[in-house]
Amino acid sequence: MAKPLKKYCLALDLKDDPQKINTYIKYHQQVWQEINQSIKDSGIQKAEIFHTGNRLFMILEVDETFSFDRKAKLDACNPKVQEWESLMWEFQQSLPNSKPNEKWVLMDKIYDLNA
Repeated sequence: MAKPLKKYCLALDLKDDPQKINTYIKYHQQVWQEINQSIKDSGIQKAEIFHTGNRLFMILEVDETFSFDRKAKLDACNPKVQEWESLMWEFQQSLPNSKPNEKWVLMDKIYDLNA
């Protein structure tokens, strides 16, 4: 029997510019195949991004091979991921509580109906 997937939720802001937000959404309607493959290769089984205004919310469901450190190392060695990240940074901005050079901020779970 397969282990249940672990879930992570992260947040990030977009620059508060309707044109940039629309362009960002369009990019995510046709994510480059190499990016999707790199996500899968890191142990992420399911990834979803939601938005409201300029706030983004991402849900990741990962298998036992996934770690944020491993994902960062894989991304650092992948020129296509680096190209995508540079392009996306034109639309993104750090949350006020972010650490230097931190994009997506891991969120803490504070409620679970079924717990």
